[in-house]
Amino acid sequence: MGGVEWATEEDDYECPLSNETQKMAKEELREDKNTRDQALEQIRNWVKLNPRIENSRMDGRFFLRFLRCKKFNVPMSQEAIERYLLLRQVYHPAFNNLDITEPIMEELLSLGYLFAVPGRDVKGRRVIVARPGVFDPYKYTNADMCKIHGITYESLMEDEESQVRGFVHFADGAGVSFPHLTLFTPKEAVRIVKNGERTVPMRHKEVHAINAHPSLKFALDFGMSLISEKIKSRVKIYTSLEDAKNHKMDTSLLPKEYGGTMPMKEMIDLWRKELLAIRPTLLNNDKMRVRMELYSEKAREGAVSALKQGMNCFSASSNSDPTIHGISGSFRKLEVD
Repeated sequence: MGGVEWATEEDDYECPLSNETQKMAKEELREDKNTRDQALEQIRNWVKLNPRIENSRMDGRFFLRFLRCKKFNVPMSQEAIERYLLLRQVYHPAFNNLDITEPIMEELLSLGYLFAVPGRDVKGRRVIVARPGVFDPYKYTNADMCKIHGITYESLMEDEESQVRGFVHFADGAGVSFPHLTLFTPKEAVRIVKNGERTVPMRHKEVHAINAHPSLKFALDFGMSLISEKIKSRVKIYTSLEDAKNHKMDTSLLPKEYGGTMPMKEMIDLWRKELLAIRPTLLNNDKMRVRMELYSEKAREGAVSALKQGMNCFSASSNSDPTIHGISGSFRKLEVD
């Protein structure tokens, strides 16, 4: 594979994490310098020898988002990387040309549809605010919705403190109505929820939601049925902001409109500056590609809802060697749920 111009070149990785976060990474993720160096070397060699990966980032920060999410299980991280790269290509609108300066993206940001608040909570986590009710389903498309989420999450995943500490989500359902539910078919909704949990390498630590309209309870129940028990246990749904406060939800970091101190517009302006700073990195990610012809039609059309779970995902097909180019744990068959 000599001569490949990778999306980013290999770097001599230096850990930027604070001492406190490094301690947390060791306790929760089994991460230390030795484990990290070995894992990064294994991942890089695997990418170079994987015939399905045409181009990838090769910097440590990129690979560590997967290793940390999978607690440094290298085969599971390899699976997640390949699934992610395939997902980027199949769900092109949600992952490519993630440009916050596009007029529609700027509109959605200014409306406060989705943004991260400045600072971190008492556990060092970034807080992401979602206000789906301000999304006009007659004006914007489901591709617009996917893209603003892509911009937000890809930007946040670049930060290594957040890769370790994870994220808190706060959603206000006010204004959400039946037309919002028509943006995606049930099948698309299933794929989005499952890929959101399994394929996007983010550690979701808490999810808080207020103002969920009773008439949409069936949609909420459907969504909850798709997520794992682990994530489900972290979801808290309140009838109102007052109800959330009564249940001791910390609102200090939220916009002033939700019980915090800083007005929402100021928060959005600060988040915009973050997005503009990270914009070149996100656009450069478009260089990453897999060789689509080496995936089954089912995997391509199904858009990798998931690689088969469990050890089966590492077994080779019956007529092939279980080690590809000397690297065990490769997967010949990508399947969908």
